[in-house]
Amino acid sequence: MTGYRLTPYNQIDDYGQEKMWKMQKQAQSFKKRKSQLTSAVEDVLEDADFRGYSLRTRESLSCWNPDSIGFNLIEHVLCHIVRKERPGAVLVFMTGWDDINSLKDKLQAHPFLGDPSKVLLLACHGSMPSSEQRLIFEKPEDGVRKIVLATNMAETSITINDVVFVVDCGKAKETSYDALNNTPCLLPSWISKAAARQRRGRAGRVQPGECYRLYPKCVYDTFADYQLPELLRTPLQSLCLQIKSLELGGITEFLSRALQPPELLSVQNAVEYLKIIGALDENENLTVLGRNLSMLPVEPKLGKMLILGAILNCLDPIMTVVAGLSVRDPFLMPFDKKDLAETAKAQFAGQEYSDHIAVIRAYEGWKEAEREQSGYEYCWKNFLSAQTLKAIHSLRKQFFYLLKDAGLVDQNVENCNKWSHDEHLVRANKEKSIALKTMEDGQVLLHSNSVNAEVPKVPYPWLVFNEKVKVNAVFLRDSTGVSDSILLLFGGNISRGGLDGHLKMLGGYLEFFMKPALAVMYLSVKRELEELVQRKLLDPTLDMHSSNELLSAVRLLVSEDRCEGRFVFGRQVTLSSKKTATIKTPGKSEADNSKNHLQTVLARAGHGPPTYKTKQLKNNQFRSTVIFNGLDFVGQSCSSKKLAEKDAAAQALLWLRGEDHSTSRDIDHASLLLKKSKSRRKTSVSDAKWSTKWS
Repeated sequence: MTGYRLTPYNQIDDYGQEKMWKMQKQAQSFKKRKSQLTSAVEDVLEDADFRGYSLRTRESLSCWNPDSIGFNLIEHVLCHIVRKERPGAVLVFMTGWDDINSLKDKLQAHPFLGDPSKVLLLACHGSMPSSEQRLIFEKPEDGVRKIVLATNMAETSITINDVVFVVDCGKAKETSYDALNNTPCLLPSWISKAAARQRRGRAGRVQPGECYRLYPKCVYDTFADYQLPELLRTPLQSLCLQIKSLELGGITEFLSRALQPPELLSVQNAVEYLKIIGALDENENLTVLGRNLSMLPVEPKLGKMLILGAILNCLDPIMTVVAGLSVRDPFLMPFDKKDLAETAKAQFAGQEYSDHIAVIRAYEGWKEAEREQSGYEYCWKNFLSAQTLKAIHSLRKQFFYLLKDAGLVDQNVENCNKWSHDEHLVRANKEKSIALKTMEDGQVLLHSNSVNAEVPKVPYPWLVFNEKVKVNAVFLRDSTGVSDSILLLFGGNISRGGLDGHLKMLGGYLEFFMKPALAVMYLSVKRELEELVQRKLLDPTLDMHSSNELLSAVRLLVSEDRCEGRFVFGRQVTLSSKKTATIKTPGKSEADNSKNHLQTVLARAGHGPPTYKTKQLKNNQFRSTVIFNGLDFVGQSCSSKKLAEKDAAAQALLWLRGEDHSTSRDIDHASLLLKKSKSRRKTSVSDAKWSTKWS
């Protein structure tokens, strides 16, 4: 029909011109690579009977790649429709925003489809400004064909009356949940038969229409009848909290009675998480914090942010952040003005390295503009969604009244916002996770829409985030730079290390080294802060002014510390999902990272990089010795110089971690390095203040 012929390589175009290197990489490994999508339909394609088709069609089907979106094929189909079919708009279903952008780039570069006098190209996505979305529903001028590129939101959420033709790639990005890695996923997958019927029904809502499906019928026959239930593809924290709140019995037992029960590991992950944030006790009973969280219409972690914001007297900005994380991103990213939109968002963030503070400032600016009757002009200028900002405003009111009913808001509203201007304290109320490497995922990336995505080096030792999602890699959608003090006071449980001044978090995954008096103070302040939260929740009438000294200590710590703590990666820990793993870079053994790990340990202890001396043995093997701080560590003989140096570094790391059986395992050699540091660092102003005030 279109004259287009598939080959093994003309389909590898899923990422557009800007990522040609990825296309080349795919082409090189095309015959070797078998993705999950390919495996799902491979048997069906092998067993399919294509003898009724022409030779050319059979050859194309034999080369068809289920992993490819098929941009070239879509381009040829659109050319056929625009040139030969009757008038009417075309609706093209794509998997996501990136694919829509890549296809739009390709079509705009086409000599015929890119001619605005003949074709009107539009994108249908929630991140587009409402003014551009309205164009989707308007009829174009005579002689102009409207082509709308959309995601699966166009299946049911909207109806475009003049659509006559539908082009269906057969895929959509569906939310799923990787219980093993405790990570939400948003990966392309085949749609259900019900979704395929919905897409076909978009063609000709008010007149006869046609649907072009870009996949064989034998593949359609393998589609599931309906989409997987949400219970099986989303995290279960909120559901588990509601089960305990409604006193429906044990969580695992209750969910096992579902028609399609979720994985046991998914349930265990949710229960373990609720225990970590203090919503459940060790016997899975609802705590007083959990009772309060169950009354808030947000995820448990966001609910805890609201409660801490009220107790720490910085409620107003925290309500804005939580509302912003509960709705769609207020920052719009128009396809043709993305650079300007990113610049506008970066101006809101300033030098704070925080997507969350950018939301706070954008909302505050919008409120001021609304008072001057110029709210829409403000949104247009700064690439903001007025509807989303109104939703944030509405949610903030709801949060305030719920917290007031719980007794957590002071009668004097000004007291609730006494420290709202302190952005260091606002940072402390973010949900804590570790980036750019996480316990579950290893290496992760910042989403391109984050203000920190293009920053060469964030001047904070940690980034915290609210949401991570696995697409082709694991991305952090939003992030805020925080100090060691914030992580120690508001992160996971901390414990003493082997020597004075050594603190451990997350079972030793993170380690902090500091002055002994400072370490004692962190432990004391964290314990008293947790006790204060507990007392306030048990007795909402508790006067917080009686705890001014403690809250002042918290403010001092979080406002005057950026990078004082020292940390070491590489401990073996037991993860919350009941599996044991060594923290490492994905795809490499720990030995592959031993040189980097060793250099990190020494740098954090105040030493320079180690020295390696390697010699070749008579049997053509190599043996290396690593030297630092007057200590020598000899590795095993290896087949290459590179491997020998890594093995020597691994031997040194075993000693530093106390895992060298030739010495006592009770000795923390990493801590001892601090006392032997040759480089003398000057005491900072904040160190001096802490030592004087809290020693």
